[in-house]
Amino acid sequence: MKSRLHIALYSNAYHPVISGVVRSVAAFRQALTAMGHNVFVFAQGATDYEDEEPFIFRYPALELPLTHNIPLPVPISAFIDRVIPHLKLDVIHSHHPALLGQTAVNKAEEHQLPLVFTYHTRYEEYSHYLRLLPQELMKKVIKRWVGDYMSRCQHVVVPAGSIQRMLQEEYGIVERVTVLPTGIDLTPFQRADGRAVRQQQGWGQDRVIISVGRLEPEKNWPTLITAVARVMASYPDLRLALLGGGDERPELEALAGELGVAERVYFAGPIPMSQVPAYLKAADLFCFASITETQGLVTMEAMAAGLPVVAVRATGTADVIEDGIDGLLADNDSEALAAALGRILADDNLAQALRQAAGRKVATFAIEKQAQKLAEVYHQAMADKAAGHSVSVDVAKPIFTFDWQQWLRPPDESDRDDAVAA
Repeated sequence: MKSRLHIALYSNAYHPVISGVVRSVAAFRQALTAMGHNVFVFAQGATDYEDEEPFIFRYPALELPLTHNIPLPVPISAFIDRVIPHLKLDVIHSHHPALLGQTAVNKAEEHQLPLVFTYHTRYEEYSHYLRLLPQELMKKVIKRWVGDYMSRCQHVVVPAGSIQRMLQEEYGIVERVTVLPTGIDLTPFQRADGRAVRQQQGWGQDRVIISVGRLEPEKNWPTLITAVARVMASYPDLRLALLGGGDERPELEALAGELGVAERVYFAGPIPMSQVPAYLKAADLFCFASITETQGLVTMEAMAAGLPVVAVRATGTADVIEDGIDGLLADNDSEALAAALGRILADDNLAQALRQAAGRKVATFAIEKQAQKLAEVYHQAMADKAAGHSVSVDVAKPIFTFDWQQWLRPPDESDRDDAVAA
C-alpha cells in the first residue's frame, strides 16, 4: 500500500467562500497533509484573495447575481492542463457533480485515475434556483443526472447513514459507498472564549440562542424564528443570534418585526470561520431547523463548543443527534421546536447532561480519525480502478416519468374554477 498519496480535490468553492463544503475540503486537506500526503486543490478563481496554502490551483470564475455572490468557475485552464501530468496523481476526489466536478470526471478518464465523489447535499432540493423547467421535472432531471455522475466513480462518500440508505433506495447503490462524516478540529471550539463577544454585543447576563447557516429558504429560518419568538414570551432575558448572510435576510427581519421580537434578534451577517467558535462560546443554546442537511456540520461544531442542541428532526442532523441523549429533536413545526427549547431553558440539569453527552459524541468526529478513513477509501478506489470496477447505479432509479401532455395542455374551465376557489 502506497504510504504517500498524491490527491486532487476538485471543488466549485474554496476559500474565501464560506460554506459547509469549503470547511469539509479544507479540514480534510489539512489533516491529510499532516499525515504526509500531497494534496492539491482545484477550485474557483478568487478576486482580491491571495492563497496562503500551497498547491491551490484556480480556474477562471465569473461573479453573477444568480450565484449569490459565489464565483462560478469556468472549467477551462490551459495552465492546469499542462500541470496535472507533472503532479503524479493517484486519485481525484470530486465534491460537486457539475462544473469542476465534470472536469474531475474528464481528468480521471484522461489520465486513467480513480474518481471518488462526496455526495454533500440533496441536490434536487435546490431545484428552485433552476427555473428552466417545472419543479417536479427539474428535480427528476437533477436526480437522474447525479445518478449518471456517480456511475462514473469508483467510490461515493456520504456524510451520514441516512444518506447511504437514500442512495440505496433511490439509486440502487449498495456497494462502494462509505459513510464518512466531515471531521472537525475540536481544539478551536473547545478553547474559544466568548466573553469578548458577549461584551461587544451587549448581551450581559441575557441567555442567547444561536444558529448558523445561509439565510436561504432551504434552511427553514421562519420555523426557527417563530419558535424562538414563542419561547421569548416566557423568557424576557432571551435573545437570538443568527450567523450567516443570504437573500432571505430582509424577509426574516420583517418576520421578527411582525412577531414583536426584532430588538431581540441579532443578524450578524457572514462571520469569518475563525470567529465562529467565539460566537458559539458566547451563547447558551444552539438551535437548528434546516431540513436539507446531509450531515449537520454546524451542529457538530456547536456540540464541540459545549452547547446543548435543539434541532428539527431531519436528514443529517438526526444522524448526529440522539434524541434525549446528546440533544433534543423536534418535529418540523414551530410549536414543537418551541416546546423543546422550553424544556432546556427550564431545566439546567437537562442542559448540563446534554452538554456532557455531546462532548463525548463529538470526540468521535475528530478530523484525524476521519482523514485516516478517507485515505483508506482512496486506496480502495485505486484497487477498484485497477480491477475495472465502478459504482453500480440502477438505471431504473430514479424513475424518470413526467406527464408532458398535462403540463403542456391549456387550462380548461375546471382548472380556472379550481384556481378561483383556491
